[in-house]
Amino acid sequence: MTTMSRKQYLGAGTEAPVSGWAKWAPLAVIMCGTFVFILDFFVVNVALPAIQRTLGASPGAVEWVVAGYGLTMASFLVCGGRLGDHFGRRRSFSAGLAVFVASSVLCAVAPDPAFLIIARLAQGLGAALMAPNTLSILGMVYTGRDQVKAISVFGIVMGVAATGGQLLGGALVDANIAGLGWRTVFWINVPIGVTALALAPRLVPESRAIRAGRLDLPGAAWLTAALVAIVLPLVDGRQQGWPAWSWACLAASPVMLAVFAVYLRRAAGRGRQPLLDPAIFAVPAFRNGLLVQVLFSSQQAAGFLVLALYLQQGRGMTPLAAGGLFAGLAVGYVLTSFPAPALTVRFGRRVVLIGALACAVGNGLLMAAVWHWGVGGPLLLLVPGLLVQGAGQGLCITPLTTTIMSQADASTAGLVSGALSTAQQVGNAIGVAVTGVIFYDLLSRGYAVAFRWSLAEMTGLLLAMAALTLTLPRLKD
Repeated sequence: MTTMSRKQYLGAGTEAPVSGWAKWAPLAVIMCGTFVFILDFFVVNVALPAIQRTLGASPGAVEWVVAGYGLTMASFLVCGGRLGDHFGRRRSFSAGLAVFVASSVLCAVAPDPAFLIIARLAQGLGAALMAPNTLSILGMVYTGRDQVKAISVFGIVMGVAATGGQLLGGALVDANIAGLGWRTVFWINVPIGVTALALAPRLVPESRAIRAGRLDLPGAAWLTAALVAIVLPLVDGRQQGWPAWSWACLAASPVMLAVFAVYLRRAAGRGRQPLLDPAIFAVPAFRNGLLVQVLFSSQQAAGFLVLALYLQQGRGMTPLAAGGLFAGLAVGYVLTSFPAPALTVRFGRRVVLIGALACAVGNGLLMAAVWHWGVGGPLLLLVPGLLVQGAGQGLCITPLTTTIMSQADASTAGLVSGALSTAQQVGNAIGVAVTGVIFYDLLSRGYAVAFRWSLAEMTGLLLAMAALTLTLPRLKD
């Protein structure tokens, strides 16, 4: 980013702390928000059986608890970034965190599945305000080597929150603090969020863009409608026996996506700033990179969900024991995520390719163990697969972002970053819905069969991802 473009992008009032603990205080505050909104997508997985049991939730409701969060986040991420450009990035981040904390309280006191799902949708909106402004604030506060360090910490926090959230969730549910059970996985957000809200005005500098992009609420509405047309029939249509409306929605979804694409092109042609710039999709590096991101996110989010259901409902494990087994994923992730940035600089897209193949091998090891032992056998036999899978994820998450973002310049960096975040959440929502169809349709044949075939489907996504990775460009200096 050039000096002029950086100034135009960041705006005024961006002086940052320059020494000592004060230099890293903004990072600590922002990472608190990042941790909770990433954690909350994954921490509920080990709590889902308890939620289903105590609230009498249907399998479809369970999927919506996970997918609904990603759906609203995907639809409004770019709008959240533009609100930060208009009204201040710290202010928008704090507003999103406040919405997130308030909706976490609603989740924690939910009396029924419908209430919980609505509260989760609200959480997604709060996260959509936080997520894009997180990277903008880091880009504002830190430059040069400090920026590389800050973004590396950001990637590590994201990965640890995603892979370690299962262990934390299991511990909270099992501890049954004050008899709250699964509700503590939402209460935990409150003290962290309130602390960050209190510290943000003192420690995080404010900024806004000199040339802020326009909000595109019609574009967000079109994207939401298209995603609902895909996710709704896959989740609710399946459990209702695939009525006519479900097929009608699925048939309409590609038409709605096409209309959304036409809308983007027309809005850009008229000089407006649409939700997603269609020019991004004309560049193979960006277009293929976004598809790689969708494929990776689809299998990751769905994989965590079906693994939690297999362990707890299939093998009868407690939430804590299931979360402890998930720690194998976290260990594998941590081992590879630290050297991943340096490996990416040296080997570029090959790191992502190896990561995708490692995840596929991890799935294969899990499939072999489940094929032989079903819902029995030594739990240690699952650990190698989880370790390899976690290691593969560590080689995918940050390197994939780095590889794609290296092709962006000052004029496209913000657009590509927003599109990548949107692709991640689109993948999360659609992946849970698609894999849920396979898992629940085969559940009558047992948890082992359902889990095994779900792994096979996700392995197919990883192999497609690996093949598509070969089309990504070499890392640009």
